[in-house]
Amino acid sequence: MDDFFDLGPEDVEQWPRDTKIDDAKEKLLALFEAEPKEVFYEHQLEILFERQFFHWITGKALHELVAEDRIASELMTLAGAVPIRFYHRRSHRGWRRQAKEILKLVAAFSTEDFSRGLGRHGEQMVDAALPRVGFIRLAKATRTYGDRSWVETGHDLDRIYRYEDLVFGAEIKNRLSYMDFADIQTKIRICKHLGLIPFFIVRMFPKSYFDFIQKKGGITLILEHQLYPHGQHGFAQQVKSRLRLPVDSPPEIFDATLDRLLRAITRLRMNLAARHN
Repeated sequence: MDDFFDLGPEDVEQWPRDTKIDDAKEKLLALFEAEPKEVFYEHQLEILFERQFFHWITGKALHELVAEDRIASELMTLAGAVPIRFYHRRSHRGWRRQAKEILKLVAAFSTEDFSRGLGRHGEQMVDAALPRVGFIRLAKATRTYGDRSWVETGHDLDRIYRYEDLVFGAEIKNRLSYMDFADIQTKIRICKHLGLIPFFIVRMFPKSYFDFIQKKGGITLILEHQLYPHGQHGFAQQVKSRLRLPVDSPPEIFDATLDRLLRAITRLRMNLAARHN
């Protein structure tokens, strides 16, 4: 189902029902059977199963399981009146106390200041890492390159990098959720207008996003983890151990990650050469 992007269940009611939902339901039920005294929230489950299913597939599967009365679901409110939906086995009586503990933890990493700080930290980590393999930063937070400027919308690019003879327009996202697909399309349009190669550096993308970017002549670097500042190592470990979320606080982006980037550039060069022949 490569044409189905991570839109969210409320956005895909018009699409034919995906049979992957049934697979997701089986996997989710197996988890609740294996951990009958645990409670999970929706986005957490979407991330836990993202290597097998798009986020919206898992969300839809959860909603169907609740409608079929096979698991229970409750809404609780995060600070700022943000609702979070929890799921648990119907027989689990102590779920509310656990959910309140989880809510406090989620609230701690969901504040605007902390989220903004993670975004800046991700950009700084990338800025420090890319020169180790030959990248040069040319600009940040810009919509201009050479004699061209993007004026169609208010968007800009996080970075412009040069690598040898290639110049990239980069978007860096250090967050658990995927980028909105509409934003990806806009960033690619900006890059094409400015004569740049689209370059997305993210924690995770579904394969359909990755393939789309590649077809548009761009590359993607998957970081796999949301990067916390090194001074937040203890908090990162708490989030990772209690919620099983892919967060980490390494001192730098690992060489193995940069090796994957160089392999992506090699494939890009091959594709560019094939188009010219």
